[in-house]
Amino acid sequence: MTDYKLIAIDIDDTLINDDKEVTPGVQQALEQAVAKGVVVTLATGRAYASAQAIARQTGLNVPIITYQGALIKNLLDEEVLYERYVPVDAARKLYEYCVEHNLHLQTYIDDKLYSREENQKLIDYCALNRTPYYIEPDFIKMIEQPTPKMLIIDDPAYLDELIPVFQELLGDQMHITKSKPYFLEFMHKEGTKGHALTFLANHFDCALEQTIAIGDSWNDHEMLECAGLGVAMGNAIEPLKELADYVTLSNNEDGVKHVIEKFVLNAE
Repeated sequence: MTDYKLIAIDIDDTLINDDKEVTPGVQQALEQAVAKGVVVTLATGRAYASAQAIARQTGLNVPIITYQGALIKNLLDEEVLYERYVPVDAARKLYEYCVEHNLHLQTYIDDKLYSREENQKLIDYCALNRTPYYIEPDFIKMIEQPTPKMLIIDDPAYLDELIPVFQELLGDQMHITKSKPYFLEFMHKEGTKGHALTFLANHFDCALEQTIAIGDSWNDHEMLECAGLGVAMGNAIEPLKELADYVTLSNNEDGVKHVIEKFVLNAE
């Protein structure tokens, strides 16, 4: 049985249930894993401030992976360990396309969310993630500043059609992924959860074979593929379940707790 030393856990629909809570059972399992000497971290598409609040609730005090892997930052002293910004020329092309095709685009500067106008998509997104937002009508000013992530919100089928369009428009400069059906996200090509997990494994001096990655969406596939044990939640999308090494219970059935107990606490 592998001696796992590092666990990276997605937040939405993985660590937290549909009520947006970390259940007592999951919390206890996290604490027991940490007590056993395992590094437990979060790996999320969320901004650092949003992820930080959940990490602190659960008592974690390690670096966490945010913005899909474009930023790794310590919880204790907020030191940045890993950062990859969206290339400015690619950001400009993306912005121009969104203006021309009337797409909602938002960006993140210094961990604050900016949009060029207030609309229902923005309001709903910020209610979901409990994130404040800022409006900047002269949005090109924001586009030309360093950002770890840009995000388009639209109909899932339409976003699927847009992915090859953006791949052709932006070339290999950007990592493009869907965190949820309605969210299409753009990061630096090395801004993936897989790159971030590889960095943290090296940072904590453990082999990738000694890591566990747990997620539910397609933006988790890179870290599941490079982890020693890639785990899909019971509520995960089918393509993720197909590539996972193990499928656990759903986020409403303490799936994370089940993984920790099976592979870390009760492993022999």
